[in-house]
Amino acid sequence: MTPHLPADADGATVKAADRAHVFHSWSAQALIDPLAVAGAEGSYFWDYDGRRYLDFSSQLVNTNIGHQHPKVVAAIQEQAGRLCTLAPGFAVDVRSEAARLIAERTPGDLDKVFFTNGGAEAVENAVRMARLHTGRQKVLSAYRSYHGATAAAINLTGDPRRWPSDTGSAGVVHFWGPFLYRSPFHAATEAEECERALAHLADTIAFEGPASIAAIILETVPGTAGIMVPPAGYLAGVRELCDRYGIVFILDEVMAGFGRTGRWFAAEHWGVTPDLITFAKGVNSGYVPLGGVAISAAIAETFATRPYPGGLTYSGHPLACAAAVATIRTMEEEGVVGHAAHLGRNVIGPALAEIAERHPSVGDVRGLGAFWAVELVRDRETREPLVPYNASGADNAPMAEFAAACKAAGLWPFVNMNRVHVVPPCTVTEAEAKEGLALLDEALTVADRHTASA
Repeated sequence: MTPHLPADADGATVKAADRAHVFHSWSAQALIDPLAVAGAEGSYFWDYDGRRYLDFSSQLVNTNIGHQHPKVVAAIQEQAGRLCTLAPGFAVDVRSEAARLIAERTPGDLDKVFFTNGGAEAVENAVRMARLHTGRQKVLSAYRSYHGATAAAINLTGDPRRWPSDTGSAGVVHFWGPFLYRSPFHAATEAEECERALAHLADTIAFEGPASIAAIILETVPGTAGIMVPPAGYLAGVRELCDRYGIVFILDEVMAGFGRTGRWFAAEHWGVTPDLITFAKGVNSGYVPLGGVAISAAIAETFATRPYPGGLTYSGHPLACAAAVATIRTMEEEGVVGHAAHLGRNVIGPALAEIAERHPSVGDVRGLGAFWAVELVRDRETREPLVPYNASGADNAPMAEFAAACKAAGLWPFVNMNRVHVVPPCTVTEAEAKEGLALLDEALTVADRHTASA
Protein backbone atom coordinates (compact mmCIF):
# COMPACT_ATOMS: atom_id res chain seq x y z
CA MET A 1 0.00 0.00 0.00
CA THR A 2 1.43 3.35 -1.06
CA PRO A 3 0.32 6.20 1.19
CA HIS A 4 -1.65 8.81 -0.74
CA LEU A 5 -0.99 12.32 0.51
CA PRO A 6 -3.14 15.43 0.25
CA ALA A 7 -2.27 17.58 -2.75
CA ASP A 8 -1.15 20.40 -0.44
CA ALA A 9 0.66 18.03 1.93
CA ASP A 10 2.15 20.16 4.70
CA GLY A 11 2.49 18.44 8.03
CA ALA A 12 4.25 21.39 9.60
CA THR A 13 1.23 23.67 8.99
CA VAL A 14 -1.16 21.08 10.43
CA LYS A 15 0.97 20.63 13.53
CA ALA A 16 1.42 24.38 14.02
CA ALA A 17 -2.36 24.92 13.94
CA ASP A 18 -2.83 22.03 16.38
CA ARG A 19 -0.30 23.45 18.81
CA ALA A 20 -1.86 26.90 18.56
CA HIS A 21 -5.48 25.94 19.08
CA VAL A 22 -6.18 22.29 20.03
CA PHE A 23 -6.39 21.34 23.71
CA HIS A 24 -5.56 17.62 24.03
CA SER A 25 -6.99 14.99 26.36
CA TRP A 26 -5.04 13.67 29.36
CA SER A 27 -2.00 15.79 28.48
CA ALA A 28 0.27 18.52 29.74
CA GLN A 29 -0.20 20.73 26.71
CA ALA A 30 3.34 22.10 26.48
CA LEU A 31 4.95 18.66 26.73
CA ILE A 32 3.28 16.85 23.83
CA ASP A 33 4.26 16.56 20.17
CA PRO A 34 1.28 15.13 18.23
CA LEU A 35 1.96 13.31 14.99
CA ALA A 36 0.33 15.05 12.01
CA VAL A 37 -1.57 12.29 10.17
CA ALA A 38 -2.26 12.65 6.46
CA GLY A 39 -4.33 9.53 5.81
CA ALA A 40 -5.25 5.98 6.75
CA GLU A 41 -6.47 2.77 5.15
CA GLY A 42 -7.08 -0.71 6.52
CA SER A 43 -4.54 -1.49 9.24
CA TYR A 44 -2.24 1.46 8.50
CA PHE A 45 -2.04 5.24 8.81
CA TRP A 46 0.70 7.61 7.63
CA ASP A 47 2.15 11.05 8.16
CA TYR A 48 2.76 13.88 5.67
CA ASP A 49 6.21 12.55 4.84
CA GLY A 50 4.64 9.27 3.73
CA ARG A 51 5.94 7.35 6.74
CA ARG A 52 3.54 4.50 7.36
CA TYR A 53 2.56 2.95 10.72
CA LEU A 54 0.92 -0.41 11.34
CA ASP A 55 -1.87 0.47 13.77
CA PHE A 56 -1.57 -2.02 16.63
CA SER A 57 -3.70 0.29 18.78
CA SER A 58 -6.81 0.52 16.56
CA GLN A 59 -6.49 4.18 17.61
CA LEU A 60 -8.30 3.91 20.96
CA VAL A 61 -9.25 0.26 20.39
CA ASN A 62 -12.23 1.32 18.29
CA THR A 63 -11.38 0.91 14.59
CA ASN A 64 -12.47 -2.72 14.71
CA ILE A 65 -13.01 -2.91 10.94
CA GLY A 66 -9.91 -0.86 10.16
CA HIS A 67 -9.55 2.58 8.65
CA GLN A 68 -11.70 3.87 5.79
CA HIS A 69 -13.66 0.69 5.09
CA PRO A 70 -15.31 1.52 1.75
CA LYS A 71 -18.73 0.09 2.66
CA VAL A 72 -19.01 2.21 5.79
CA VAL A 73 -17.65 5.33 4.11
CA ALA A 74 -20.23 4.88 1.33
CA ALA A 75 -23.04 4.45 3.87
CA ILE A 76 -22.11 7.70 5.62
CA GLN A 77 -21.93 9.53 2.29
CA GLU A 78 -25.30 8.16 1.18
CA GLN A 79 -26.95 9.07 4.48
CA ALA A 80 -25.47 12.59 4.38
CA GLY A 81 -27.00 13.09 0.95
CA ARG A 82 -30.41 11.88 2.15
CA LEU A 83 -30.85 13.06 5.76
CA CYS A 84 -28.00 14.42 7.87
CA THR A 85 -29.75 14.89 11.20
CA LEU A 86 -33.08 14.63 12.96
CA ALA A 87 -34.03 15.02 16.63
CA PRO A 88 -34.18 11.89 18.80
CA GLY A 89 -37.98 12.07 19.16
CA PHE A 90 -38.60 10.99 15.57
CA ALA A 91 -38.61 7.46 14.15
CA VAL A 92 -35.78 7.28 11.63
CA ASP A 93 -35.10 4.23 9.47
CA VAL A 94 -31.35 3.95 10.12
CA ARG A 95 -31.82 4.57 13.85
CA SER A 96 -34.41 1.81 14.08
CA GLU A 97 -32.31 -0.54 11.98
CA ALA A 98 -29.17 0.09 14.03
CA ALA A 99 -31.11 -0.65 17.23
CA ARG A 100 -32.58 -3.82 15.71
CA LEU A 101 -29.18 -5.12 14.57
CA ILE A 102 -27.66 -4.44 17.99
CA ALA A 103 -30.57 -6.06 19.83
CA GLU A 104 -30.25 -9.16 17.64
CA ARG A 105 -26.71 -9.63 18.93
CA THR A 106 -27.13 -8.86 22.62
CA PRO A 107 -27.69 -11.79 24.99
CA GLY A 108 -31.06 -12.58 26.56
CA ASP A 109 -33.85 -10.02 26.43
CA LEU A 110 -31.74 -6.88 26.07
CA ASP A 111 -33.91 -5.74 23.18
CA LYS A 112 -34.21 -1.99 23.74
CA VAL A 113 -31.40 0.43 22.87
CA PHE A 114 -30.83 3.95 24.20
CA PHE A 115 -28.30 5.73 21.99
CA THR A 116 -25.58 8.05 23.28
CA ASN A 117 -22.61 9.83 21.73
CA GLY A 118 -20.03 7.51 23.26
CA GLY A 119 -19.09 5.11 26.01
CA ALA A 120 -18.91 7.49 28.96
CA GLU A 121 -22.43 8.76 28.29
CA ALA A 122 -23.59 5.16 27.95
CA VAL A 123 -22.22 4.43 31.43
CA GLU A 124 -23.80 7.62 32.83
CA ASN A 125 -27.21 6.59 31.55
CA ALA A 126 -26.91 2.94 32.53
CA VAL A 127 -26.16 3.99 36.11
CA ARG A 128 -29.06 6.45 36.07
CA MET A 129 -31.40 3.73 34.84
CA ALA A 130 -30.21 1.34 37.55
CA ARG A 131 -30.67 3.92 40.31
CA LEU A 132 -34.14 4.84 39.14
CA HIS A 133 -35.15 1.21 38.61
CA THR A 134 -34.06 0.14 42.10
CA GLY A 135 -34.59 3.35 44.06
CA ARG A 136 -31.07 2.92 45.46
CA GLN A 137 -27.94 5.04 45.03
CA LYS A 138 -24.70 3.09 45.56
CA VAL A 139 -22.83 1.56 42.62
CA LEU A 140 -19.95 -0.90 42.98
CA SER A 141 -17.09 -1.01 40.47
CA ALA A 142 -13.64 -2.58 40.31
CA TYR A 143 -10.36 -0.84 41.00
CA ARG A 144 -8.75 -2.04 37.77
CA SER A 145 -11.24 -0.44 35.41
CA TYR A 146 -11.99 2.47 33.12
CA HIS A 147 -15.57 3.59 32.49
CA GLY A 148 -15.17 7.08 31.02
CA ALA A 149 -14.34 10.65 31.98
CA THR A 150 -17.73 12.28 32.62
CA ALA A 151 -19.02 12.95 36.14
CA ALA A 152 -20.35 9.57 37.26
CA ALA A 153 -18.18 7.54 34.87
CA ILE A 154 -14.92 8.98 36.20
CA ASN A 155 -15.92 8.17 39.78
CA LEU A 156 -16.67 4.61 38.72
CA THR A 157 -13.26 4.35 37.04
CA GLY A 158 -10.67 2.51 39.10
CA ASP A 159 -7.42 3.74 37.55
CA PRO A 160 -5.49 6.93 38.47
CA ARG A 161 -7.29 9.07 35.93
CA ARG A 162 -10.07 9.21 38.54
CA TRP A 163 -7.97 10.85 41.23
CA PRO A 164 -8.02 14.54 40.14
CA SER A 165 -11.81 14.48 39.68
CA ASP A 166 -12.87 12.16 42.50
CA THR A 167 -15.52 13.92 44.56
CA GLY A 168 -15.52 11.17 47.17
CA SER A 169 -19.28 11.52 47.49
CA ALA A 170 -20.68 10.11 44.27
CA GLY A 171 -22.14 6.93 45.78
CA VAL A 172 -19.40 4.72 44.34
CA VAL A 173 -17.65 1.87 46.17
CA HIS A 174 -14.64 0.15 44.62
CA PHE A 175 -13.66 -3.49 45.08
CA TRP A 176 -10.98 -5.84 43.77
CA GLY A 177 -11.82 -7.92 40.72
CA PRO A 178 -9.98 -11.14 39.86
CA PHE A 179 -6.46 -10.92 38.37
CA LEU A 180 -4.37 -13.99 39.12
CA TYR A 181 -1.03 -12.59 37.93
CA ARG A 182 -1.22 -9.84 40.56
CA SER A 183 -3.75 -11.47 42.86
CA PRO A 184 -4.89 -9.35 45.82
CA PHE A 185 -6.21 -12.61 47.32
CA HIS A 186 -2.93 -14.60 47.39
CA ALA A 187 -4.49 -17.18 45.08
CA ALA A 188 -2.41 -19.82 43.33
CA THR A 189 -4.92 -20.97 40.70
CA GLU A 190 -7.68 -19.45 38.56
CA ALA A 191 -10.24 -21.42 40.59
CA GLU A 192 -8.91 -19.99 43.87
CA GLU A 193 -8.84 -16.48 42.41
CA CYS A 194 -12.46 -16.80 41.29
CA GLU A 195 -13.66 -18.15 44.65
CA ARG A 196 -11.81 -15.55 46.71
CA ALA A 197 -12.77 -12.63 44.45
CA LEU A 198 -16.43 -13.59 44.74
CA ALA A 199 -16.12 -13.93 48.53
CA HIS A 200 -14.54 -10.47 48.66
CA LEU A 201 -17.36 -9.00 46.58
CA ALA A 202 -19.97 -10.72 48.75
CA ASP A 203 -18.33 -9.23 51.86
CA THR A 204 -18.24 -5.78 50.24
CA ILE A 205 -21.96 -6.03 49.48
CA ALA A 206 -22.71 -7.17 53.03
CA PHE A 207 -20.75 -4.34 54.67
CA GLU A 208 -22.08 -1.65 52.32
CA GLY A 209 -25.67 -2.82 52.84
CA PRO A 210 -27.30 -4.80 50.01
CA ALA A 211 -30.46 -2.69 50.14
CA SER A 212 -28.42 0.44 49.40
CA ILE A 213 -26.74 -0.89 46.23
CA ALA A 214 -28.30 -0.07 42.87
CA ALA A 215 -25.77 -1.72 40.56
CA ILE A 216 -22.51 -3.53 40.08
CA ILE A 217 -20.68 -2.46 36.93
CA LEU A 218 -17.84 -4.46 35.41
CA GLU A 219 -15.96 -4.37 32.14
CA THR A 220 -16.60 -7.89 30.86
CA VAL A 221 -12.90 -8.02 29.98
CA PRO A 222 -11.21 -4.94 31.47
CA GLY A 223 -9.55 -3.03 28.65
CA THR A 224 -7.27 -0.08 29.37
CA ALA A 225 -6.61 -1.43 32.87
CA GLY A 226 -4.91 -4.54 31.51
CA ILE A 227 -7.09 -6.95 29.48
CA MET A 228 -7.60 -9.28 32.43
CA VAL A 229 -9.75 -12.17 31.18
CA PRO A 230 -12.02 -13.20 34.07
CA PRO A 231 -11.72 -16.77 35.38
CA ALA A 232 -14.44 -19.26 34.57
CA GLY A 233 -17.38 -18.84 36.93
CA TYR A 234 -16.64 -15.29 38.05
CA LEU A 235 -19.20 -13.41 35.98
CA ALA A 236 -21.81 -16.08 36.71
CA GLY A 237 -21.04 -15.62 40.40
CA VAL A 238 -21.53 -11.85 40.15
CA ARG A 239 -24.82 -12.47 38.33
CA GLU A 240 -25.95 -14.70 41.22
CA LEU A 241 -25.03 -12.09 43.84
CA CYS A 242 -26.96 -9.44 41.91
CA ASP A 243 -30.00 -11.70 41.66
CA ARG A 244 -29.83 -12.51 45.36
CA TYR A 245 -29.98 -8.87 46.42
CA GLY A 246 -31.97 -7.25 43.63
CA ILE A 247 -28.89 -5.42 42.29
CA VAL A 248 -28.69 -4.40 38.63
CA PHE A 249 -25.77 -6.05 36.82
CA ILE A 250 -24.16 -3.76 34.22
CA LEU A 251 -21.52 -5.06 31.82
CA ASP A 252 -19.38 -2.40 30.15
CA GLU A 253 -18.60 -3.70 26.66
CA VAL A 254 -17.47 -0.34 25.26
CA MET A 255 -14.05 -1.75 24.38
CA ALA A 256 -14.66 -5.51 24.47
CA GLY A 257 -17.81 -5.50 22.32
CA PHE A 258 -18.46 -5.88 18.60
CA GLY A 259 -15.98 -8.59 17.72
CA ARG A 260 -12.95 -7.48 19.71
CA THR A 261 -12.75 -10.73 21.76
CA GLY A 262 -13.88 -12.99 18.92
CA ARG A 263 -17.57 -12.77 19.88
CA TRP A 264 -20.12 -10.05 19.19
CA PHE A 265 -20.16 -9.35 22.93
CA ALA A 266 -17.55 -10.72 25.33
CA ALA A 267 -20.27 -11.89 27.73
CA GLU A 268 -20.99 -14.71 25.27
CA HIS A 269 -17.73 -16.42 26.27
CA TRP A 270 -19.21 -17.11 29.72
CA GLY A 271 -22.92 -17.42 28.88
CA VAL A 272 -23.86 -14.55 31.20
CA THR A 273 -26.70 -12.09 30.59
CA PRO A 274 -26.51 -8.76 32.44
CA ASP A 275 -29.39 -6.34 32.96
CA LEU A 276 -27.70 -3.58 30.98
CA ILE A 277 -24.84 -3.50 28.47
CA THR A 278 -22.98 -0.33 27.58
CA PHE A 279 -21.37 -0.15 24.14
CA ALA A 280 -19.61 2.31 21.80
CA LYS A 281 -16.28 2.19 19.89
CA GLY A 282 -16.58 -0.92 17.68
CA VAL A 283 -20.33 -0.50 17.03
CA ASN A 284 -19.36 1.59 14.00
CA SER A 285 -15.57 1.44 14.23
CA GLY A 286 -15.55 4.99 15.57
CA TYR A 287 -16.25 6.52 12.15
CA VAL A 288 -18.96 8.78 13.64
CA PRO A 289 -19.37 9.12 17.47
CA LEU A 290 -21.93 6.60 18.78
CA GLY A 291 -22.57 4.66 21.96
CA GLY A 292 -25.51 3.27 23.81
CA VAL A 293 -27.16 1.12 26.43
CA ALA A 294 -28.84 -2.19 25.66
CA ILE A 295 -31.69 -2.58 28.15
CA SER A 296 -33.44 -5.64 29.60
CA ALA A 297 -37.21 -5.99 29.47
CA ALA A 298 -37.59 -5.47 33.25
CA ILE A 299 -35.70 -2.18 33.26
CA ALA A 300 -37.39 -0.99 30.08
CA GLU A 301 -40.75 -1.68 31.74
CA THR A 302 -39.84 0.71 34.58
CA PHE A 303 -40.07 3.51 32.06
CA ALA A 304 -43.11 2.28 30.12
CA THR A 305 -45.41 4.90 31.67
CA ARG A 306 -42.85 6.80 33.75
CA PRO A 307 -40.72 9.21 31.72
CA TYR A 308 -37.03 8.42 31.59
CA PRO A 309 -35.32 11.63 32.79
CA GLY A 310 -32.43 11.70 30.35
CA GLY A 311 -31.69 12.56 26.76
CA LEU A 312 -29.13 13.85 24.29
CA THR A 313 -29.54 16.15 21.29
CA TYR A 314 -27.57 13.71 19.14
CA SER A 315 -29.00 10.45 20.50
CA GLY A 316 -29.17 8.06 17.56
CA HIS A 317 -27.69 10.57 15.11
CA PRO A 318 -28.53 9.40 11.56
CA LEU A 319 -24.94 9.58 10.27
CA ALA A 320 -23.67 7.59 13.24
CA CYS A 321 -26.46 5.03 12.95
CA ALA A 322 -25.90 4.64 9.21
CA ALA A 323 -22.25 3.90 10.01
CA ALA A 324 -23.35 1.34 12.64
CA VAL A 325 -25.73 -0.42 10.24
CA ALA A 326 -23.02 -0.64 7.59
CA THR A 327 -20.41 -1.77 10.12
CA ILE A 328 -22.52 -4.56 11.59
CA ARG A 329 -23.62 -5.79 8.17
CA THR A 330 -20.06 -5.67 6.87
CA MET A 331 -18.74 -7.56 9.88
CA GLU A 332 -21.39 -10.22 9.26
CA GLU A 333 -20.74 -10.46 5.52
CA GLU A 334 -16.97 -10.57 5.88
CA GLY A 335 -16.82 -12.89 8.90
CA VAL A 336 -14.93 -10.33 10.99
CA VAL A 337 -15.94 -11.75 14.38
CA GLY A 338 -14.80 -15.25 13.45
CA HIS A 339 -11.60 -13.81 11.99
CA ALA A 340 -10.83 -12.06 15.29
CA ALA A 341 -11.32 -15.35 17.13
CA HIS A 342 -9.01 -17.09 14.65
CA LEU A 343 -6.34 -14.41 15.07
CA GLY A 344 -6.32 -14.81 18.83
CA ARG A 345 -6.35 -18.58 18.81
CA ASN A 346 -3.94 -19.28 15.94
CA VAL A 347 -1.81 -16.19 15.31
CA ILE A 348 -1.54 -13.61 18.10
CA GLY A 349 -1.79 -15.92 21.13
CA PRO A 350 0.83 -18.47 19.96
CA ALA A 351 3.19 -15.74 18.74
CA LEU A 352 3.02 -13.84 22.03
CA ALA A 353 3.70 -17.05 23.95
CA GLU A 354 6.88 -17.53 21.88
CA ILE A 355 7.85 -13.89 22.35
CA ALA A 356 7.44 -14.27 26.12
CA GLU A 357 9.93 -17.13 26.14
CA ARG A 358 12.55 -15.00 24.39
CA HIS A 359 12.28 -11.82 26.45
CA PRO A 360 13.04 -11.53 30.17
CA SER A 361 11.00 -8.30 30.22
CA VAL A 362 7.76 -10.17 29.49
CA GLY A 363 6.11 -11.28 32.70
CA ASP A 364 2.64 -12.22 31.48
CA VAL A 365 0.64 -12.53 28.26
CA ARG A 366 -3.16 -12.73 28.25
CA GLY A 367 -6.11 -12.07 26.00
CA LEU A 368 -8.79 -13.21 23.57
CA GLY A 369 -9.45 -12.55 19.89
CA ALA A 370 -7.76 -9.27 18.86
CA PHE A 371 -7.53 -8.14 22.49
CA TRP A 372 -4.21 -8.93 24.23
CA ALA A 373 -1.92 -7.49 26.87
CA VAL A 374 1.81 -8.04 27.37
CA GLU A 375 2.89 -7.18 30.92
CA LEU A 376 6.47 -5.93 31.14
CA VAL A 377 8.54 -6.50 34.27
CA ARG A 378 11.99 -5.85 35.67
CA ASP A 379 12.11 -9.28 37.27
CA ARG A 380 10.02 -12.30 36.32
CA GLU A 381 10.47 -13.90 39.74
CA THR A 382 9.31 -10.93 41.82
CA ARG A 383 6.98 -9.63 39.06
CA GLU A 384 8.20 -6.08 39.73
CA PRO A 385 6.68 -3.92 36.97
CA LEU A 386 9.07 -2.43 34.42
CA VAL A 387 7.94 1.00 35.64
CA PRO A 388 6.16 1.94 38.88
CA TYR A 389 2.38 2.17 39.01
CA ASN A 390 1.21 5.40 37.33
CA ALA A 391 4.82 6.37 36.55
CA SER A 392 5.67 9.64 34.82
CA GLY A 393 8.78 11.54 33.78
CA ALA A 394 12.08 9.77 34.39
CA ASP A 395 10.35 6.91 36.20
CA ASN A 396 8.54 6.02 32.97
CA ALA A 397 11.67 6.15 30.80
CA PRO A 398 11.88 2.38 30.09
CA MET A 399 8.33 2.30 28.69
CA ALA A 400 8.89 5.54 26.77
CA GLU A 401 12.02 4.07 25.18
CA PHE A 402 10.16 0.89 24.27
CA ALA A 403 7.28 2.85 22.69
CA ALA A 404 9.73 4.99 20.74
CA ALA A 405 11.43 1.86 19.40
CA CYS A 406 8.07 0.54 18.19
CA LYS A 407 7.26 3.79 16.38
CA ALA A 408 10.73 4.04 14.85
CA ALA A 409 10.15 0.60 13.34
CA GLY A 410 6.74 1.61 11.91
CA LEU A 411 4.55 0.03 14.60
CA TRP A 412 2.07 2.21 16.50
CA PRO A 413 1.59 0.59 19.93
CA PHE A 414 -1.04 0.95 22.66
CA VAL A 415 1.06 1.49 25.79
CA ASN A 416 -0.35 1.95 29.28
CA MET A 417 1.68 1.89 32.49
CA ASN A 418 3.92 -1.22 32.30
CA ARG A 419 1.99 -2.90 29.49
CA VAL A 420 1.73 -2.94 25.74
CA HIS A 421 -1.65 -4.01 24.42
CA VAL A 422 -1.83 -5.89 21.13
CA VAL A 423 -5.12 -4.60 19.76
CA PRO A 424 -4.97 -4.31 15.96
CA PRO A 425 -8.13 -3.95 13.87
CA CYS A 426 -10.20 -7.14 13.91
CA THR A 427 -9.76 -7.14 10.13
CA VAL A 428 -5.95 -7.22 10.27
CA THR A 429 -4.62 -9.93 7.94
CA GLU A 430 -2.47 -12.78 9.19
CA ALA A 431 0.48 -11.30 7.30
CA GLU A 432 -0.05 -7.87 8.85
CA ALA A 433 -0.46 -9.37 12.32
CA LYS A 434 2.77 -11.34 11.93
CA GLU A 435 4.54 -8.22 10.65
CA GLY A 436 3.44 -6.28 13.72
CA LEU A 437 4.34 -9.08 16.11
CA ALA A 438 7.83 -9.30 14.58
CA LEU A 439 8.29 -5.55 15.07
CA LEU A 440 7.07 -5.88 18.67
CA ASP A 441 9.49 -8.76 19.21
CA GLU A 442 12.38 -6.58 18.09
CA ALA A 443 11.30 -3.55 20.15
CA LEU A 444 11.15 -5.67 23.31
CA THR A 445 14.94 -5.92 23.22
CA VAL A 446 14.85 -2.29 24.43
CA ALA A 447 12.69 -3.27 27.40
CA ASP A 448 15.01 -6.22 28.13
CA ARG A 449 17.83 -3.76 28.84
CA HIS A 450 15.97 -2.58 31.94
CA THR A 451 15.47 -6.01 33.50
CA ALA A 452 17.30 -7.44 36.50
CA SER A 453 19.09 -9.91 34.22
CA ALA A 454 20.46 -7.22 31.88
